[in-house]
Amino acid sequence: MWNPWRENLKDTPKESLNWRLWYGVFVFGLMGAARGIDEGLIGTTSELEPFKIKFGLKDKNKSEHEVAELLSNITSMVQMGSILGALLAFFVTDKDRSYSGPHDSSASSGLSVSPSSLTSSLTGSIGQIYAGRFIAGIGIGQTTVVAPTYLAETAPRAIRGLCVCAFSGSVYLGIMLAYFASWGSSIHISEATDAQWLVPNSMHIMFAGVIFALSWGAKESPRWLIKVGRHEEALKNMAQLRNLPADHPYVLAEIMDINDQLNREREATMGTTWLGPLRELFSSKANLYRIQLSVMSQLLAQWSGANSITIYAPKYFEMMGTTGQNEKLFATAIFGVVKFISSILCALFLIDYLGRKRSLFSGIGLQFTSMLYMAIFLLCDTTVSDKSKPQTSAEKHAAMGAIVMVYISGFGWALGWNSIQYLINSEIYPLRLRALGGSIAMTFHFVNQYGNSKAVPLMFISMTHGGTMMFFSAVTLIGLVWVYFFLPETSGKSLESLDAMFSLPWYLIGRKGAELTKGTGGVSDMLDADGEKAVAMQLEEAPESQHHRHEQKV
Repeated sequence: MWNPWRENLKDTPKESLNWRLWYGVFVFGLMGAARGIDEGLIGTTSELEPFKIKFGLKDKNKSEHEVAELLSNITSMVQMGSILGALLAFFVTDKDRSYSGPHDSSASSGLSVSPSSLTSSLTGSIGQIYAGRFIAGIGIGQTTVVAPTYLAETAPRAIRGLCVCAFSGSVYLGIMLAYFASWGSSIHISEATDAQWLVPNSMHIMFAGVIFALSWGAKESPRWLIKVGRHEEALKNMAQLRNLPADHPYVLAEIMDINDQLNREREATMGTTWLGPLRELFSSKANLYRIQLSVMSQLLAQWSGANSITIYAPKYFEMMGTTGQNEKLFATAIFGVVKFISSILCALFLIDYLGRKRSLFSGIGLQFTSMLYMAIFLLCDTTVSDKSKPQTSAEKHAAMGAIVMVYISGFGWALGWNSIQYLINSEIYPLRLRALGGSIAMTFHFVNQYGNSKAVPLMFISMTHGGTMMFFSAVTLIGLVWVYFFLPETSGKSLESLDAMFSLPWYLIGRKGAELTKGTGGVSDMLDADGEKAVAMQLEEAPESQHHRHEQKV
């Protein structure tokens, strides 16, 4: 029987795949649902009549441009809060500048999300909606840094992609549930009451409470514990996460690699103040390449158009010829199912099996094909959403093809950009800079998502539907070229072994980095070539002075 994991897991002790690991993956992965619920709810509840009437989206005194501006403000307010949340995540997760690590950060992030629903339930004005969504954004912004970082740091390297993708997959779990909640409320709750949109929004409180309660049972990241000098606790947690004795070569090899990398970073650091890591991040060629990967991956992903389809899904189905509110919401709910199943399939069978680069290249290729079809269709058939104008048989078939392409774009996004935008940024930075690098990456993520979610309703007016989709197609094509030349393959490498790859000339990192640095990792990489005996010998031969140095604080 075909097993895509057999080769990847051949050097990983079976004890490592235990309930403590999967519990942490479940809890921190579930944090993605908080973001998904918001993206799914705002796009669908804004289509419900009570919401439109209450907040002026059906005000006949407003022009089309003013209504689009109002909708974009409501939608994008979470992204505004998320920018602040992503910035705060560095201070929350980094002991040098705060009071807690990733474990405690998950609890605070969960509590920050619930005020959105509480404020909305009391709302009598558009200002309260803005305030509630901004506060929720602060929590959501933190989750996008805290959760992927924790998952990358605690997962065995053979399944690191799978574990981090639990977060991105959970985003689609939230989106799917939100889509169905809005669709269900449109059928079973009267349009005469605000409960039609308030009831679905109560999901914010439910998931925030579940995440907050479960987070206390997760083990703290051993890498973070070593960073803050809690070495004995780090060894204990690593042994528990791997379900192996503390003196097992597999556990000791990971601990030694973490210590070695952190000591090298501290010896090379430029100052002990809080500005030291910032200067280090922007003065090294290797780190500048890492920053380039973070910035470009977020820029190209957010402006590829797929995320705007998630947020404004009912509008997109209307553009493709789906008429009637219930029909649009049902099509949107099925879209949520497609994206959720796609993300699970990609995480389980593709990200670690195919590798990061091939998965991303395949996903972007599918997304480009679907976006280009939709663009050409909308440019050729400008009356598809006009109910008063009958469609020919050929036009109906073309419209059906466009609707199918919306679903294909969702699969391509799940396989490509959606997985990589969290995964790559949690992998590429060294331990000392991981919180800072991840925070900068996700800040840039939300800056671009804010710009995109605010611009799309206005782009539909100024550029037309077809022109907007053609713009997204062009950005997606640029993304394909960028991935080929600049994105390195990190699958199967330990987090500590990536330094060798980023030390190569910049023009080799993306195309040949993985090939040129194969077998040049830390002690844990010896497990692949020589087995546990070689690692045990290496540990025995390690100078005693090195062990003392690990206990020192810088």
